[in-house]
Amino acid sequence: MLPAFQPEPEFAVGLNLPVEEATIVEERPVTPIVSLGTAPRTRHFIEANTKPVDMAHLKNDCVVPVFSKDNEVTISHQSFIETVLKAAHRLFPQESIDMPDIVVSHIIKGRIPEAIHKPVNQLLETDKTIYYERMAFCFEVPSIYEEVAGNRLNLSIGGVRAYNHENLYSKKTVEKFKVFIGFKNLVCCNLCVSTDGFKRELRVMSVQDLFEASLQLFQQYDAERHIRQMAALQRQSLSEHQFAQLIGKARLYQYLPTAEKRQLPAMEFTDCHINAVAKAYYTDENFSRGDNPEIDLWKVYNLFTGANKSSYIDTFLDRSLNATELIAGIGRALEGDTEYSWFVE
Repeated sequence: MLPAFQPEPEFAVGLNLPVEEATIVEERPVTPIVSLGTAPRTRHFIEANTKPVDMAHLKNDCVVPVFSKDNEVTISHQSFIETVLKAAHRLFPQESIDMPDIVVSHIIKGRIPEAIHKPVNQLLETDKTIYYERMAFCFEVPSIYEEVAGNRLNLSIGGVRAYNHENLYSKKTVEKFKVFIGFKNLVCCNLCVSTDGFKRELRVMSVQDLFEASLQLFQQYDAERHIRQMAALQRQSLSEHQFAQLIGKARLYQYLPTAEKRQLPAMEFTDCHINAVAKAYYTDENFSRGDNPEIDLWKVYNLFTGANKSSYIDTFLDRSLNATELIAGIGRALEGDTEYSWFVE
């Protein structure tokens, strides 16, 4: 069980002072490059259209956007990460916690006010500003782990921030974050997220609110129950025919008439993800069917969470949870439940 939390009456997380407001010049996805100031990792928990960065880059090289109507500063990416880290240290004071793995995408380029009217070819590096519209991070608590099917799962905590979900052209209002606590499969870096370990839209006004809401999420998360659910997936299998049904129905799902789709549970994976799952069924190093004509649901689950690593940052955690719900639902369908039976019948 998770350790009990005893709140302290005084806690404050420092918030960066406002910086010069950037004029948006360009917004475009960025391609993966080597991490700035950190040793490159061979695997990340998310891969598509992101680049790894470190805290020093976020603090020293990036401006913090403001709400334009009242010039109130937003909660910065680095403050978000630091706040969730502090909540984790508060809940797990005796555990070792790794440094966060941080990825960003959709760079917003701007200028300081003094360089607004300069031609592009005359801009100095000191005239330029940047920040990232989307950021995701994840850190492990490696001293809290379990094994499922020979795979080590480390307790992991993280979050997503997407400024495109905020109205930065208005006055300051609640800011939205996504926070999770779950497990990372170390053989593939796939994230395993459950319903009680994920807050899809955490709405806060300050870092103190963010700290308290994150802590509440961590406290309500039942890690033992989550592990049992994942371990149970090993005991159920799909035949090749049933797996083919799942892949085919997942492709059809995208084109169902709206009325029919509403009668089915959500399936948030696109054709590109489903194609990746189908390919990995034969080729994945850790979770392919191998020589066995059947594939257990633990492997199927990891095929879906593996394909999810190609999602954009702002949809990544939602699909992580959807993978859990989808495969658990298929497991129930194999036992006669009708809710998810359409996918394998």
